[in-house]
Amino acid sequence: MAESCDIVKVFDTTLRDGEQAARINLNTGEKIQIARQLERLNVDIIEAGFPASSPGDFDAVRQVASEVRTPIIAGLARTKESDITAAGEALRTASRPRIHTFIATSPIHMEYKLKMSPDDVLREIESAVRLASSITDDVEFSAEDASRSDIDFLVEAYTLAIECGARTLNIPDTVGYAMPNEFGEFCRNIIRRAAKPGVVWSVHCHNDLGLGVANTLAAVRSGARQVECTINGLGERAGNASMEEIVMGLRTRSDHFGADTRIETTKFFSTSKLVSHLTGVPVQPNKAIVGVNAFAHEAGIHQHGILCNRATYEIMTPESVGSPGTDLHLGKHSGRHAFAERVEHLGYQLTGDQLSVAFEYFKILCDKKKDVSDGDIEAFLMDRIIQATPERRYELRDYAVTVGSGGKPTASITLSHKDQDITEAAVGNGPVDAAYKAILKILSFAPELSEFKIRATSELADALGEAHVILRYKDLKAQGRGASTDIIEATIRAYVEAVNRLYSTAAAREVTI
Repeated sequence: MAESCDIVKVFDTTLRDGEQAARINLNTGEKIQIARQLERLNVDIIEAGFPASSPGDFDAVRQVASEVRTPIIAGLARTKESDITAAGEALRTASRPRIHTFIATSPIHMEYKLKMSPDDVLREIESAVRLASSITDDVEFSAEDASRSDIDFLVEAYTLAIECGARTLNIPDTVGYAMPNEFGEFCRNIIRRAAKPGVVWSVHCHNDLGLGVANTLAAVRSGARQVECTINGLGERAGNASMEEIVMGLRTRSDHFGADTRIETTKFFSTSKLVSHLTGVPVQPNKAIVGVNAFAHEAGIHQHGILCNRATYEIMTPESVGSPGTDLHLGKHSGRHAFAERVEHLGYQLTGDQLSVAFEYFKILCDKKKDVSDGDIEAFLMDRIIQATPERRYELRDYAVTVGSGGKPTASITLSHKDQDITEAAVGNGPVDAAYKAILKILSFAPELSEFKIRATSELADALGEAHVILRYKDLKAQGRGASTDIIEATIRAYVEAVNRLYSTAAAREVTI
């Protein structure tokens, strides 16, 4: 970090805007894992969720606020009184709470979504920011769809928010409409006209045209000193500006921006993998900074240049973002300390009890296969430790699958439920289909399988199989993961985990299954 650089605060919204992306559904335990890693990453502000949106989100924000103490913990709220009081209650135990309230200011949003006049919106801003400021002295106000709003009205809205107690003012490009030069000038004019001492200006850019990072960096050049972003660029539609790209852009070109962050960039690679595993959203191979090809060179000319001097084709080192450099082999003779170090290197923060259970699984796995890869470790951590639903309606006790060329695949499944073992059998188009049909006979409801993925945890022949499924029932959805050296077992475990999470989601929303 250059000593003469201005410091830009990093506001991470992976747990709020990132989780709003389609097909992502994190439980509280998974959110806490990500939040702990964001704390290690040295993020300034963590937006932990939208407390008023559901009981589950309220509980997640409350627990993150209780367990993660160094960063500011923010809760999102519309300008409704009930939203703001819910956010305040969820953040009550936070060491550094922030209420982040917002309302749309563009003509199209005010007319068609809010059905409010500009004066109505101003009154909402005044009452909301005053209420939030009575709960905490750290209040952020966002003008949703700011980039398509009238700049004179925006200046009036931001000025009012500042007068009512907001100390962070966010200029969002909510639908990714802006162009970098245009957005930079737009932000510069707003800041020049509405800035007050002690106020921090922020930007929140979406990636609908692939310009989220470019627009964010343009805003930093124009005076923004807080950037709102997510790990891996997760978020609504095409996603948000990617934290790792913004931070490395500022650091690599500090000569251009004169700004930097406090982020511990060597944790980027492990954080990216952690978020990818927990959300079930893979990182594209050519993703900047954290993709598996980000530091890969195949062309002969490139390889020759790298061998002569890495700076010929690498503007940052793999080590600077925590990309793998060394490989310490773990096996059945490895001790608890070496295993704990590897778990932490992979980005996971386990309690003492969790680590003990994980180490037992590791030893069992070492007896089953010769080489235990990082992917194997991550898979069983997901399956047995992190994602495990606290209240499990069903546990897999036994299974048997028969497959042959002479008949249809048959599966027999035994699940425990309320201290009773229940066994059912079914035939199907394949062993997985047969197993899932047998499970459905045991259940009291019939969820729909909306997504099914399976992968090997490494390129080795004895790699673990990791399955990921998403089940839907009515308006509920839940994901489940399973890992095993037996791929059929992995798919069954994933399905049972998703069923348990459907029950947990239904209970949180007071829905009867």
